[in-house]
This record gives sequence, C-alpha cells and structure tokens, in this order.
Amino acid sequence: MEAACRGARAAGGVTIGVLPGADPSAANRFVQIALATNMGEARNALIVQAAASVIAIGGEYGTLSEIALARKLGSRVVGLHTWELGVGHITAAATPAEAVVLAIAQE
Repeated sequence: MEAACRGARAAGGVTIGVLPGADPSAANRFVQIALATNMGEARNALIVQAAASVIAIGGEYGTLSEIALARKLGSRVVGLHTWELGVGHITAAATPAEAVVLAIAQE
C-alpha cells in the first residue's frame, strides 16, 4: 500500500488510507487522509464498496477476500501477481502501469 500511495502522491493524487486499526498514525507516510476504522479485516468490505476499480496485488488472504467481495458486487478486478481464479474473474496485468490503465478503462 505504501508504494501505491507514493505513486499516487507523485502523480498529484490525493491518498486515503482505510486502516484496520484504531490508530490513524499507523498509516504509511504517503497517506494524506487516514481513516482509522478499528474494524480489522472487515474494512475490506468498505474498501471494495467505495472503489471504482479494484487492483489486487499479491496473494495473501486479505487480498483474496477483497477479490471475492468485489466479484460478489459485480466489480471487475485487475490482478498483478495475485490469485488465479479462472477465466473471467480477474483481468491479469503484467506491470503496475498496465494494472492502472486496465483499472481506469474498466470504470
């Protein structure tokens, strides 16, 4: 998440961190607006519901839950080195730049 926030800030974007804990200071240094939810992994539902596009990076179970929630809501998901769930579930990207292009194209 820090790399995503760093890139967004460098491009002139505003960064918002939806944090699992209660401490807003736990956000990485590139987060401009820290929303401390104290909801743990349940915050994934908030993130997916609020997102215009979902880019899944990596392969931890939290990422899998975000993918599942996005698909259940009917959102398309762009994946970068993440879970392989079969044809039609995740649009694969080879680079971060490609993932962003694909996510924007899906809005």
